[in-house]
Amino acid sequence: MLFWIISAALALLLAALFALALLRSRTDEVHPATYDLRIYRDQLKEVERDLARGVIGEADAERIRTEVGRRVLTADAQLATAARTGAQPAPLTLFTAALIGLALLGGGGFIYSQLGASGLADLPHQARLATAQELYQSRDSQAAFLARLPARPEAEPDAAYAELITRLRAAVASKPDDLQGQQFLAQNEARLGNFAAARAAQSTLIRLKGAAATAEDHVTLAQLYITEAQGYVAPEAEAALRAALRADRANPVARYFLGQMWLQNDRPDRTFGLWSRLLEEGPAEAPWIAPIREGIEDIAWLAGIEYTAPEAGSAPLRGPTAEDIENAGSMTQQERLEMIRGMVENLSTRLATEGGTPEEWSRLISSLGALGDSSRALAIWREAQERFANTPDALETVRRGAQRAGVDQ
Repeated sequence: MLFWIISAALALLLAALFALALLRSRTDEVHPATYDLRIYRDQLKEVERDLARGVIGEADAERIRTEVGRRVLTADAQLATAARTGAQPAPLTLFTAALIGLALLGGGGFIYSQLGASGLADLPHQARLATAQELYQSRDSQAAFLARLPARPEAEPDAAYAELITRLRAAVASKPDDLQGQQFLAQNEARLGNFAAARAAQSTLIRLKGAAATAEDHVTLAQLYITEAQGYVAPEAEAALRAALRADRANPVARYFLGQMWLQNDRPDRTFGLWSRLLEEGPAEAPWIAPIREGIEDIAWLAGIEYTAPEAGSAPLRGPTAEDIENAGSMTQQERLEMIRGMVENLSTRLATEGGTPEEWSRLISSLGALGDSSRALAIWREAQERFANTPDALETVRRGAQRAGVDQ
């Protein structure tokens, strides 16, 4: 009730201020034409003085008098008009003020009824965190969430493919400990949209591998959950993501989907912490970079953080650490060469699997040329031409590396 009393009082106060502005008399204010008349009179006196001193002739003086006289008549007309229309009728003014007051009260009440939440209490930071934690702990399981989704039509493979799937299922059923069979079954069931069967096969694969299960194995399981739930990260998917991060704390896909989960549970601060680092790490061509870049500034705003996303392609190149450089000083020429080859191989593997910036492609090609591996540098240059065919600026950056390697064709 206090809210409505304060709102009504503020609306009435604004209406009263408008009314005072309309009712205020302006008779004590000097009209601009009054100042003009003073200037024109001074000009006429100046003309007479100039004529007396012989500065101007009689003809010029008469022309100036005529022009100034015309302006005097115009200013007099403006003053006469202001005198007739300066006072507004009081009843009309009061009626206008009343309309303004009704518009403020009625319009404000209507807008609040559509957008406001009457009676909603304050929600301080700790209360918001507690609410988000409750939302996180009580969120739907995979099965509960899927039950609320419309049924998805199952893919109908052609007869030949259906026969292969049937045989694959039978083979895996007869040899449930076959790792490769479980992997093939998970992939093909997912292609058909049979995500429950795909998850079962992937879970079996992880169980069979035991401690040897990789982060990618767990991420694949998580992605099966998330894809089936159309982007929703259920507790089962979160468990798979956390298992992936236990195997590889830097796994970018697991970190991306974990950020997505926190965003769904009203914790943009945690999402920002995960996604901002992914954006800084790159590479720019990674599939998670575009959605992060699209929403990271809004997420930062929701988290109460001032943030400007780095420009595309501005992520720093990955190179040797300070420890690598220090160790290189005590190496023989052959050992240094082997270290360089290892770094080049690491860069080549990452670009092939994850992609990278044009600068990194350029550096890889020039490094291979410096190592004397021109044939491989040429092959990677040709691959880069296909990859960056639609981005001339990026292609030109890579071309400079090819020129240094002597393979630019």
